[in-house]
Amino acid sequence: MLAGVLHQIMSGLATGGIYASVALALVMIYQSTHHVNFAQGEMATFSTYVALMFINAGFSYWEALVMAVVLSFIVGVAIERVLMRPLANAPVLASVGVFIGLLLVVNAMSGWFFDYTIKQFPSPFPDHPMLGGYLSGHELGSTGVTLLVLLSVYLFFRHTRLGLAMRAAAHNATSSRLVGIRVGWMLALGWGLAAAIGAVAGCMVAPIVFLDPNMMGGILLYAFAGALLGGIDSPLGSVLGGFAVGVIENLGGAYLVGTELKLTMALVIIVGVLLIKPTGLMGRRVYSRV
Repeated sequence: MLAGVLHQIMSGLATGGIYASVALALVMIYQSTHHVNFAQGEMATFSTYVALMFINAGFSYWEALVMAVVLSFIVGVAIERVLMRPLANAPVLASVGVFIGLLLVVNAMSGWFFDYTIKQFPSPFPDHPMLGGYLSGHELGSTGVTLLVLLSVYLFFRHTRLGLAMRAAAHNATSSRLVGIRVGWMLALGWGLAAAIGAVAGCMVAPIVFLDPNMMGGILLYAFAGALLGGIDSPLGSVLGGFAVGVIENLGGAYLVGTELKLTMALVIIVGVLLIKPTGLMGRRVYSRV
């Protein structure tokens, strides 16, 4: 019994790392726009298809991953400049409509360019069990890659001038402009970085769930639950929330609701957080004069 619980926790941390990456991407967009990018999962799926295209063309897994990440960054910046910038002062529903439309368009493009058949995505890690059989080689490797990405993002935002400028632009655009920060470009770079993080998450999860245009649908829901649990405006909280949701999903699926109803755990977390503590565990309470 104890061994089974430990296995579920370890496996939950591995999948939770994927949720943490996507949750962080969601929070990065939310901090700059105060809207949730519903198309984040579809963008990650399309980037994963691009990586598979490079692999099939003869590039190694890591070369394909790097090229997919770079292209995703460029596309993320372009989306912000072309689609979101004209809506900077638009009503909330207009932005929500664009996000939903972007979701549908990118999903259709994935099926159009790469067809709707389920594809197997290769893993660069060993396929035999590791750590005493508690984790597979891919789960352990993907967890390491995810932690490396999260650490790199943390160091970038904490210890580089560009990262500090991006944080300032997201938190207070008016004050940032007064000190000479090009807020528009900082927000665009934030979109690019979120798209790049999503590309890494997609390539890490594809060997587990297989690749199809709807691959990231459930994962986005878990990631959104993690972002809400940790705090939708807290990058650190979203990461911790993503890991927590991964563990809760595995334990709940194994011992409470069964594997068929695991997705309901994300819905329960979302509703519970919104009812009990809407700011999440590490979110900031914002007061405004009305």
